[in-house]
Amino acid sequence: MPRLSIIIVTYNSRTEIDETLRALRHPRPRTDHEILVVDNASADGTSSHVRTAWAGVRVIDSGANLGFAAANNLGIRQTSSELVLLLNPDTRATGIAVDQLVAGLDTRPDAAVIGPRIVDARGHAELSFGSMISPLAELKQKMLVAGSMRRLPVLSTIVDWRTRHTREVDWVSGACLMIRRADLDAAGLLDERFFMYTEDVDLCAAVRARGSSVVFLADAQIEHLRGRSVSTARRPTAIAYRRSQLAFYEKHHPRWVPILRAYLKIRGRLPDNR
Repeated sequence: MPRLSIIIVTYNSRTEIDETLRALRHPRPRTDHEILVVDNASADGTSSHVRTAWAGVRVIDSGANLGFAAANNLGIRQTSSELVLLLNPDTRATGIAVDQLVAGLDTRPDAAVIGPRIVDARGHAELSFGSMISPLAELKQKMLVAGSMRRLPVLSTIVDWRTRHTREVDWVSGACLMIRRADLDAAGLLDERFFMYTEDVDLCAAVRARGSSVVFLADAQIEHLRGRSVSTARRPTAIAYRRSQLAFYEKHHPRWVPILRAYLKIRGRLPDNR
């Protein structure tokens, strides 16, 4: 039995999955591991390509577009390793970075979840962790993210500085999130009401509610080509985000839901059937 299962959920990821898998092979993690691709009914031949081109990588066809949380859960249930790494198909995580995350958990028995520093293709830091989602926390996070992406001097400097220091946080990004299986099972896996977005924050909240820590590890770094995975489906992605946002507030901040719904309706962003 491998110690680590790396689970990658794909959806029309044919053009990017090779780079993701190549990064995991050159060099390979020293940690005994397996790689499992769960394909969400891609129309571009992603699953057949991986089966043909990548010997040793297990592929599961979900049969439908289940969403990020449900597809990851499908993969998790097909494995039994001590550690699980959730990895996006538009990331480049080397074996070195994976081993650093494993070592980070080994040195922190109190921690259940760990995530790396994430940068874009130009090396600019992504704010891949934060405080528990709330109206004020969301506003602050979005301001920092937007400012960093636009390379505004003050805000991009703040983001770069914050991502240079290892720290305990409320959540780390599901683009690259390692978790102990015992804690994952105790949390009930990922909440499948979140089709895409906020499932990582919710999972980390469940872990922290049980007394374990979430760690951002600045020494481990991966690349995230943010935007590639959603560039051809911007409207469905935006709708999925708003639905997950509403579901998150319904679960964690129900008193804010009427205000959030009213705000989204005024902005013309209230999803259908919500």
